[in-house]
Amino acid sequence: MDFRLSDDQEALRRGMRELLAARFGPEALRAAVDGAEAAGGAVGEGTAGEGAAGERAPGARTAGGGPRRGVVDRRLWRELGEAGFFALRVPEAAGGVGLGLPEAVLVFEEAGRALLPGPLVATHLAATHRGGDGAEAVPGAAGGRAVVTALEPDGAPLVEHWADADAVLVPEGEGVGVAAPGVVRALPVRAVDPLTPLHRVAGGRPAVAVCGPGAGVLCREAALLTAAQQLGSAWRTLELAVGHARTREQFGRPVGAFQAVQHLCAGMLVRAETARAAVYAAAVTGDEAETCAAKLLADEAAGANARDCLQVHGGMGFTWEAEVHLHLKRAWLRGSQWRTAVAAEERLAEALLSPRL
Repeated sequence: MDFRLSDDQEALRRGMRELLAARFGPEALRAAVDGAEAAGGAVGEGTAGEGAAGERAPGARTAGGGPRRGVVDRRLWRELGEAGFFALRVPEAAGGVGLGLPEAVLVFEEAGRALLPGPLVATHLAATHRGGDGAEAVPGAAGGRAVVTALEPDGAPLVEHWADADAVLVPEGEGVGVAAPGVVRALPVRAVDPLTPLHRVAGGRPAVAVCGPGAGVLCREAALLTAAQQLGSAWRTLELAVGHARTREQFGRPVGAFQAVQHLCAGMLVRAETARAAVYAAAVTGDEAETCAAKLLADEAAGANARDCLQVHGGMGFTWEAEVHLHLKRAWLRGSQWRTAVAAEERLAEALLSPRL
């Protein structure tokens, strides 16, 4: 299968990379991390009360008793909406861009490369999947005026970016419901990634009116878009490792001249290329088994590449000022979302062992 990008796809990826470089480059990433830490966003402790849709951190408190704030930059979120990030797969007749899942994978790969924070996958899916009347499941999601998070059907009842959310997608049985954050009682929990605050839903899953597409379709697409973000992170850490190996000198020559470092970088390249082939293939076929394989390979590429990038950087890679540890933490978190390794392996094994007609 030929996975070479068309000229339009190359232009789309280049445009998204340029947009994110201008609006969320390394300096903005560092400022966002420092701001989240100062606000106690991802690692603070406390009890979050009930709130209303559209409010930031409704009733939430940090360990010090102050208000808990979210980390989503609403201005950047609207800019992404205006650029078509969330409405990429919405038909042109409905005001969207009218592209497909392969193009969505490309822009999410760039978002993963930049470590762009926020519930990107859930908001994109809320804008894409609409009711029978063509109306948005969450008004404003396509244009970036609403932030939408999601409660996954499997695993721990954790919700990311609850303090920022205007709505919560709830996959339920054969459909997907939408709940306002005000009906979801959530308690903050510690998160390894400072830019991904987590809350645990208390009192069970909220009761919602089921509507929209099948939950299976939404979860499969969510897993693929999450894998695309992992893929972008894997490529970024490869770039960081190679750049450091070329410029950092030890014993009078660049550390990239040493065979051990070369082997680490070569292994990173192999993992990233393998994951890219799997993710792009799943985007074209839409197959459940291929999506599971793509998620497994992308999770492995993102995590292992970040670890090897740390090794190439040496002690510098473990410092708070380095970008590398942020990729490792985000890779760990994404690996626990939308088709975890165990769930993906079970589904893939079931598909491989089932008789084919």
